[in-house]
Amino acid sequence: MYEQMNSQFLSLGKNFADAAVKAQSVALASFEKIADLQLKAVENHVNASSAFLSEAAEVRDFDGAKAIWPKGIQLAKESAEKLYSTNQEVFGLTLKTNEALGNLIKGSFEATNETVTRQVNAVKKAASGK
Repeated sequence: MYEQMNSQFLSLGKNFADAAVKAQSVALASFEKIADLQLKAVENHVNASSAFLSEAAEVRDFDGAKAIWPKGIQLAKESAEKLYSTNQEVFGLTLKTNEALGNLIKGSFEATNETVTRQVNAVKKAASGK
């Protein structure tokens, strides 16, 4: 009986460790995708802002400022739209990751429940057979 309990605890520990490794893998893959999305968004924003600022630095009079004003407004609008789009993508990835982690946890609980139920039934049979 003692050996049976040890094997049961070892089995449960192995199942838990396997689930933890899978969860970590899913979380890290999602983190990598999110970091990549955000890095690309920042890079695009910096490039667009640098181009605008270099053009703005060449303005020397009021007419030049009037000419560049719509470009500044357009840059702000595009930046806000890209920020919103990137946040939507990050949110979608986060939902997918949470769903995958939930499925992992659910599968782990189901597997553990089946293992424990089988072992309890085996112990009941052994006890009633005595």
